[in-house]
Amino acid sequence: MYTMMQVCRELDLTYQTLKFYCNEGLVPNVKRDKNNRRVFGERDVKWIRDLSCLKKCGMTIQEMKEYPALCLEDERSIP
Repeated sequence: MYTMMQVCRELDLTYQTLKFYCNEGLVPNVKRDKNNRRVFGERDVKWIRDLSCLKKCGMTIQEMKEYPALCLEDERSIP
């Protein structure tokens, strides 16, 4: 499990950016530790890395919000 700061260092993100992504629902099902701090697994880190790529490709936040919803749906969302 990774803390927010560890993820930020790993992915070269600011703390504010990662917090914004989490607050906006761009990172689904974020877990929290016993002190109510966000913690991230390997899958979460990969997801956040993918979000960073989408942002670099020019996607808006709204488009980035639609992406997780489509990914979490079944194969009918592929088109």
